[in-house]
Amino acid sequence: MIINHPLLGPRDAAEFVYLGDASLMERPDPQGPEAADNFHDYAYLRKNPAGEHRELWYHEQGDRSWLVVTRNTLTHEISKVELARDVAVTRRGGQ
Repeated sequence: MIINHPLLGPRDAAEFVYLGDASLMERPDPQGPEAADNFHDYAYLRKNPAGEHRELWYHEQGDRSWLVVTRNTLTHEISKVELARDVAVTRRGGQ
């Protein structure tokens, strides 16, 4: 599988480490109501979709960047690759 890195271009997936669901970037508020339940769900409950899914990948054998890869789990077709830092900044409203 080839991952089209936003900065470095096409790279073999062997250069990367798959780290799981990209929802891991959405960490619950530790001071929020029901924090213990929310952290339980965050740590232990994962979706296992068939089809398009957003995943975290780490470029271990390259520039050590974190990527959010949108990939179809049935066909392995990659439809989008973004730097995780850009996704995080966008989600926070561009701060």
